[in-house]
Amino acid sequence: MPSTVPESVPVSPSPSTTASSHWPRHRAGATLRIDLDAIAANYRLVRDRVSPTTICAAVVKADAYGLGLAQVAPALQRAGADHFYVAHLEEGIALRRHVTPATRIFVLHGPLPDTEEEFTAHDLTPVLNSAGQVAGWRALARRLDRVLPAVIQLDTGMSRFGLSMADVRAIADDAGLLAGIRPDLVISHLACADTPQNPANAQQRARLLEMAAMLPAAPLALSASSGIFLGPDYHFDMVRPGAALYGIAPNEATTNPLRPVVRLSARILQVRDIVAGDGVGYGLTYRASGPRRIATIGAGYADGCLRQGAHHGAAWFGATRLPILGRISMDSITIDITDVPVGQLGPDMAVDLLGPHYDVDAAARAAGTIGYEILTSLGHRYHRTYVAGG
Repeated sequence: MPSTVPESVPVSPSPSTTASSHWPRHRAGATLRIDLDAIAANYRLVRDRVSPTTICAAVVKADAYGLGLAQVAPALQRAGADHFYVAHLEEGIALRRHVTPATRIFVLHGPLPDTEEEFTAHDLTPVLNSAGQVAGWRALARRLDRVLPAVIQLDTGMSRFGLSMADVRAIADDAGLLAGIRPDLVISHLACADTPQNPANAQQRARLLEMAAMLPAAPLALSASSGIFLGPDYHFDMVRPGAALYGIAPNEATTNPLRPVVRLSARILQVRDIVAGDGVGYGLTYRASGPRRIATIGAGYADGCLRQGAHHGAAWFGATRLPILGRISMDSITIDITDVPVGQLGPDMAVDLLGPHYDVDAAARAAGTIGYEILTSLGHRYHRTYVAGG
């Protein structure tokens, strides 16, 4: 049978498709299509929600949430982003190669011991999260005999990263603790921004203002993706969207205004008929109640198709839902294609695991997790196609 995929899935480079990466299409069990135009549109949508005086940064940690730093960061820069956040030093070094020299890159985890000089070597700005990191950055400033920029993070209630109230009071009492450090920004992070009515949001905002007032004057930042949708009171001088750029809904209280970014289409490797009583997959957790036509597709939990909650999941062929049967294997998934007329779907054709009828958030609900985990779990055995300029 000729190789074929759903009409809307690109199968070869075109004027609107950038270079692909990872496995060649004809060798891969699935194709992951990443829409750089949608990422850029999501950035502009978020940017336009804030004041023109508020900087809209972009978070590209974890290889741009699993979608490819080398492709995503330049697309965001073309859309207007010139401030970026990553989590680790190594990510910052990698990002520096893909953005303009004037781009500001902030490293959220700050410097590990004895890595401070690498920040200056690669023009990276650390986020200082503890008194120890402040001391290490202060010591480097003294050795270099120059003032070094930094971001100061405050713990306003999440108990994860940031200076405590005691740390802030110590700085207020001894300005020398920030000698040689220029705080370009003071930030914190909301714990409950995805639940807009949670009182913790307002409490953290108030705590940020209280703590920042004890430090040298600097611009403030509080909101990542979900926090931006809490409204102008949470925007301050900078926002730093991450998940929103990649199409993940900011909360469940409103309709998602963001464009989907990924489409994952898996190839059918085999089709077979089963009868009542036949079991499917490891543990034979599915038993057919009658005749069914089933297909095995070339993606599994090694490719980021989470095993948890698989019985709620499905693949799609056009608008037809194809339930997952039994347990997901490392390299394959079995689906029920009985509802597709015979002859319309067979070996070497493709079905959607993520797409217009089943997005990242739907897959996350089925697995009992969040869209962030779905995206960052997508494996490296796909043929990846980057679409832009379409």
